[in-house]
Amino acid sequence: MKAGFISLGCSKNLVDTEVMLGILRDNGIELTNDSAEAEILIVNTCAFIQSAKEESINTILNMAEYKNPEKGKCKILIIAGCLGQRYKQELLDELPEADAIVGTGAWDHIMDAIREALAGNRVVIDRGNEIIYDASVPRIPSTPPYTAYIKVAEGCNNRCAFCAIPLIRGKYRSRRMEDIIEEAKRLLANGVKELVLIAQDTTNYGHDIYGKPYLAQLLRELAKLEGLVWLRALYCYPRYFTDELIDVFASEEKLCKYVDIPLQHANNSILRDMHRPDTKEAIEALLKKLRERIPGVVIRSTFITGFPGETHEQYQELYDFLESQRFDHAGIFTYSREEDTPAAEMENQVPEEVKEERYHALKALQAKISQELNEAQEGNELMVLVEGFADDGTAFGRCYRQADDVDDNIYIEGGCKAEIGDMVKVKVLQGFTEDLVAEEIN
Repeated sequence: MKAGFISLGCSKNLVDTEVMLGILRDNGIELTNDSAEAEILIVNTCAFIQSAKEESINTILNMAEYKNPEKGKCKILIIAGCLGQRYKQELLDELPEADAIVGTGAWDHIMDAIREALAGNRVVIDRGNEIIYDASVPRIPSTPPYTAYIKVAEGCNNRCAFCAIPLIRGKYRSRRMEDIIEEAKRLLANGVKELVLIAQDTTNYGHDIYGKPYLAQLLRELAKLEGLVWLRALYCYPRYFTDELIDVFASEEKLCKYVDIPLQHANNSILRDMHRPDTKEAIEALLKKLRERIPGVVIRSTFITGFPGETHEQYQELYDFLESQRFDHAGIFTYSREEDTPAAEMENQVPEEVKEERYHALKALQAKISQELNEAQEGNELMVLVEGFADDGTAFGRCYRQADDVDDNIYIEGGCKAEIGDMVKVKVLQGFTEDLVAEEIN
């Protein structure tokens, strides 16, 4: 039989998809990118915020259309991932198009779901949230061959007031360092040049099994591996961004000087209501330390406006914070009211129109900052990983300053002869709000 996968949401969800792809392949199921040819369709869903849930439902309904013999060959439709984990039987009851639900902790039972569905049984398979994949599990990377994600931990212990992830993914649990290194070696042997470490809270890696955060030690060991060109660590929460970790970022040449550090707000009262352990003063001190001790560091963060009770003065403090800190990249989001979270029950919910107004003002501010910082790159020389070619033949890619899927590109003018996956040296000619234009140099 042929199976098609649609993976929604974050890179952590994508790794789950890749593992399930490997399980299907090892069980003799052919994989296809053509949904019309698939007899089995699996949607790995996201349920992080309302817009993600709506996208997941719409995708499920769109895939259900392939059950119509005039459009496709689909015999069974399976819902996997966060939406299935969070709503389980409710989804099965309300979506007759779905044949099975597979929770986030039951990816290793995907074949059971397929067999039950093919036998005509509509099932929910939920094994809790205690496991995490390891290097022995089959996996088919869906990213370009030169880059790959490694999930170093699963779940989250932070319990932020606005976030449902701990309810969906369970408690924080790390993989053994030796197991991660084994997976990394296999990926590098297959031609991967860039390894990207991910978890819900990467800086908390190892705390549960080693008694202290162990990301610094892991990064040092991975940086020794032959064939590795770039190493990235995303989602580094400030709480465990230790001096030791800063030293690793500063000293390891293969580790990209790119710090992705979700901060969410800059007002202490809002941070406290969010159940964040940080204060504005501690955050400012950490950012100062990062910039002083890591030459050429690029800092990315995310922020939420419109959290319950956010006054105009508190929003203004966030605005002023972004203006003064001048982040290289910043994701701006409006607060999404998620059921079963503490924030959903808070009084003084901010009106949607106010949230939107603040969101657009913050986005405009960050766009201005990004353009100024990109213009400041003009004349600099950078190594670029070539990722593709535009319609006119212009090559484009990323430098250490840009993470896959979330940041802008560098376009290389002048007929770059490199192939996809090659590293080339360029000189930046122009900086814009979202992209850079450069030329290849010898």
